[in-house]
Amino acid sequence: MTVSHPGKPATTALCALALLALAGAPEHALCQQDSAGVGGNVALTSDYIYRGVSESDGHAALQADLHATTSGGTFAGVWASTRDRNLEPGAAGELQLYVGQRLALGADWSATLMARADHLLGGSQQAADDYQEIAVAFSWLDLWTLSLTAIPSAARYGAAYQPDDYATYYQRLGRSAAFAADSSAQWLITGALYVTAGAGYYYASGRGDGPMNAVGYAYGNVGLAYDWHRWRLDVGYFVAQAAATELFPYPLANRRFAGTLSWQF
Repeated sequence: MTVSHPGKPATTALCALALLALAGAPEHALCQQDSAGVGGNVALTSDYIYRGVSESDGHAALQADLHATTSGGTFAGVWASTRDRNLEPGAAGELQLYVGQRLALGADWSATLMARADHLLGGSQQAADDYQEIAVAFSWLDLWTLSLTAIPSAARYGAAYQPDDYATYYQRLGRSAAFAADSSAQWLITGALYVTAGAGYYYASGRGDGPMNAVGYAYGNVGLAYDWHRWRLDVGYFVAQAAATELFPYPLANRRFAGTLSWQF
């Protein structure tokens, strides 16, 4: 695979797409090594933004990934993040287990198949919002990636306005199948400075015209990234459609800046 930096692994550049949380993807999504071994990263982000909403309520979050890869491209790992325990369902942390396979599709293209299990941990949870995902991603060099994700049973929430105290509360409505499509790209400007961009669309299936009706929304971001040895700094501007608040009990990440400092090992 062709790389932008001589001697720099292509997966490091691909990993950079995820480290900015392009289109809201957790940063381990493409951070797999081509050669066998163990690796990972540690990151501090000013705002944990995922698919257009903030799971840290606009506050900082600490995140980490650890994975192992075989010479045949099979990988498995664990990713974790802190989150705001005041948001539903009251969990203080998030843990994601994943396993997958990378496939070379010629000199310039590659594909990644991955299954993920997401668990919310700690706090004062009244109900489990754990879910599973199956995803496929296609990458061209270290420049562009398209991923498609199916979520068989995603938790659904709805907003309920309380006129007595002029507040809006979220109540858990149930579960439905959901799908997400994400595209991310980066362009090398000069040296180790990149322009980054991402866009995505999330669709939750539903039934009828009630609270569990089908809802979809778009989200995206643009920004800059800078690599320095094993360090990477990303700064992005995020936007999202308001329909996201019809599905998740998290603040909308619209017209918001966020930054992430990460160290890869």
